[in-house]
Amino acid sequence: MLFEEKTIKDKLGRTIVLRNARPEDSADLIKYLKTTSAETPFLIREPDEITITEENEEKFIQAKIDSERELMLLAFIDGKHIGNCSLMSIAPYKRYRHRCDVAIALYKEYCGCGIGKAMLQTILDVAKSVGYEQVELEVMAENKDAIRMYEKLGFEKFGTFPDNMKYADGTYMDANWMMKKL
Repeated sequence: MLFEEKTIKDKLGRTIVLRNARPEDSADLIKYLKTTSAETPFLIREPDEITITEENEEKFIQAKIDSERELMLLAFIDGKHIGNCSLMSIAPYKRYRHRCDVAIALYKEYCGCGIGKAMLQTILDVAKSVGYEQVELEVMAENKDAIRMYEKLGFEKFGTFPDNMKYADGTYMDANWMMKKL
């Protein structure tokens, strides 16, 4: 879907531009995926597992633009891409039409400035406006900062996936399933 660009201020007073992803953002998004995957243990892939081509990323972005109910929202400071938040359908079936999934990540240096919360609130507003009734997400159980943000926005924990991820050193991390009614 197309999203009308908007600006917000973060906790440091910086101007943040929010807009939908465009095909020309593909190289930046691939770099972002590799960097953020290396910065935190809370994302699902290792940096070397990000093998998507720019052409495939452009197709993925175009599919989001063409969708009536999905959005990839990007955040920028001074023209620099700093993070994104996605709104995705759970499944194309009528019985699931009321449910959507959200995901968010920022470059580490921009976390804790209120940007993620503003992005997620924007996505929640869009989700409601296109008819979703229930927003779901999965968050690693040890990602306390993210869990606090989700709870502030009205998400509740409804379950735990034990040993959701296994790391190279043999350790595991659980994930929480959280949901918010719109």
